[in-house]
Amino acid sequence: MRTDLPLVQDLVLIGGGHTHALALRKWGMNPLAGVRVTVINPGPTAPYSGMLPGFVAGHYGRDDLDIDLVQLARFAGARVINGKAIAIDRAAREIMVQGRPPIAYDIASLDVGITSEMPKLSGFAEHGIPAKPLGAFAARWDAFRETTDDPSVAVIGGGVAGAELAMGMAHALRARGHDPKVTLIDRSYILDGFGDTARRLLIDALTAQGVALIENTGVERVMADGAVLSDGRTIAAAFVTGAAGARPHDWIVATGLELHDGFVTVGADLRSSDPTIFAVGDCAHMAHAPRPKAGVYAVRQAPVLFDNIRAAMSRGDLRDYHPQKDYLKLVSLGAKHALAEKFGTARRGALLWRWKDRIDRKFMDQFRDLPQMDQPKIPRTAAVGLTSALGDKPMCGGCGAKVGRGALRGVLAGLPQHGRDDVQSVAGDDAAILRTGGVTQVMTTDHLRAFSNDPVVMTRIAAIHALGDIWAMGATPQAATINVILPRMSTDLQKRTLTEIMQSADRVLREAGAAIVGGHTSRGDEMTIGFTITGLVKSTPITIAGARAGDVLILTKPVGSGVIMAAEMAGAARGEDVITALDLMCQSQAKAASILSKAHAMTDVTGFGLAGHLAGICEASNVAATLKLNHIPIMNGALELCQSGTRSTLFQDNFAGIDSIFGATGPRADLLFDPQTAGGILAAVSPRSAPSMLKKLHAAGYTAALIGSLGQGHGIHVITNDPESA
Repeated sequence: MRTDLPLVQDLVLIGGGHTHALALRKWGMNPLAGVRVTVINPGPTAPYSGMLPGFVAGHYGRDDLDIDLVQLARFAGARVINGKAIAIDRAAREIMVQGRPPIAYDIASLDVGITSEMPKLSGFAEHGIPAKPLGAFAARWDAFRETTDDPSVAVIGGGVAGAELAMGMAHALRARGHDPKVTLIDRSYILDGFGDTARRLLIDALTAQGVALIENTGVERVMADGAVLSDGRTIAAAFVTGAAGARPHDWIVATGLELHDGFVTVGADLRSSDPTIFAVGDCAHMAHAPRPKAGVYAVRQAPVLFDNIRAAMSRGDLRDYHPQKDYLKLVSLGAKHALAEKFGTARRGALLWRWKDRIDRKFMDQFRDLPQMDQPKIPRTAAVGLTSALGDKPMCGGCGAKVGRGALRGVLAGLPQHGRDDVQSVAGDDAAILRTGGVTQVMTTDHLRAFSNDPVVMTRIAAIHALGDIWAMGATPQAATINVILPRMSTDLQKRTLTEIMQSADRVLREAGAAIVGGHTSRGDEMTIGFTITGLVKSTPITIAGARAGDVLILTKPVGSGVIMAAEMAGAARGEDVITALDLMCQSQAKAASILSKAHAMTDVTGFGLAGHLAGICEASNVAATLKLNHIPIMNGALELCQSGTRSTLFQDNFAGIDSIFGATGPRADLLFDPQTAGGILAAVSPRSAPSMLKKLHAAGYTAALIGSLGQGHGIHVITNDPESA
């Protein structure tokens, strides 16, 4: 990604909690020059705790509940690492994340929340669902309420969180026509932390929802079908959740930071015992002003954290956070009613629910109404054609930044033949074929303009993208050189970034069987990563010229990465869809190529889109193609984005680059021209072999599909209805 000023320091936000989300938004409005921001979170979204009871009750959908960290990070110019932090090496100033190289920091901040896991409770790990972290709980509850035929629930922990969950669950199950059996269990008194008036009103609300209350009784064991209590009773429950208290994450203990009951001790400036590490939200203990775990404190910490991080990274003065002594508590009562309590005074009713709903929606709206990227301003006087060349949106990265098929073919057609007997290739094929000393070698080169700020993800995708040319020729990867362009950054950040890139490249290529033998690095406006790779062929390379009339077409990956990444640049793609697309781009095609090794023709689907690469097979093999549009797998979210008008910057060139395509039109057909980065393999295979190949591909984890067939003639014919499958 382009940056106008050098990057000199790394800020790493561990966790996507409320404080960090608000601080990220402020950072997007007022970034500190020279700082690279990284967000680490085990998922693309962060649930808002204030709306969780309403979600449980069925008043909100999952999209209402979730803060989209991918969109927020794009706005803030940050990279998102979809992973779970497991350790901090304070001496090396590195954060460990499962499945990737360490992440270096100059300043770090912890906002990882708490957990409701109960490791000492027998059977809970196997059969129970912790209420925190919220994301995993929300997904499990959503699946249960939609499918259950046994509406029995047990909630362990009779504090306000447990009470809200119990009432919400009872309401949601009843709304679906069930007669729910919800039990709230506490080893002490239920809602013991409230004043007499508020507690009485809440107990009445629980009773009205039909929630059974068990007090002064612990849980001895959790089973698949319920829980055994300390007095020997068994409570039948198909869904057992725990909301009893709040536990810190176990890995925090090993950081060596000063702790209070496992929570990170911070001062008034929100710094821990290590001045390079801040901590906020539920994972922090404010030694200067201890307070209960509540979202209101996390929200109000955000501006102080933002100011203090900037100050710490620019040698400014830090300020203190002084929390209020009491706060307004708004408790959901299952139905659209709420209780309000402050300073011992309590009221409940529908009006209070509407008030709470307005507060919660206003909070979430600030993460959805984010400014969009602006195009460069055109001078008043400019050359004719500048506006057209600039386009109406920023240029895409990855294969969306390629030169169009038509322009490229026109240039290459005018080049003279090389005249070497030891260099053999088919025009438009994936890689060159070289014959040396009786050995057949293939060679390709590819590079990608970064569409992600994460060097690890971009390296994985760039390597898989380049390897695709080798695999599509039926070759085994042999050796690789890597070419890297880094944006302007300090020497320390160069070392950190190159370490991430090289470790990631080594892992991908080593898994593919190839060795890194050299490369080149340079500095430029934006990160670009490319590979030149050779491969060895044991017999005859598979080219695009071997397809036969009567063959069927197999595609090993869904299409749609171009439109998703174009939308992501504009902040319009769902974070979950972006992460899924990135994961698909990182999927190796080695096993797929092996399964398809008897294909008559193969190519990997990349920048020219499915239609462009299929046209290459048709032209080289002198066949026509029929595509079954509804059989082509599509990435989550891509069709909806295409229907809304989103297109990659290469779309129009791809569309114009094919002369003979007939049949269906519309958004789904437009995805045929969507440029793919690290796309799937397109193979022409015998119809007799196809069923077995598809079965093996599915078993290997590929979203593979039979998408069409080849016949006599020319061109590509696109049909929407397949009579044989009707």
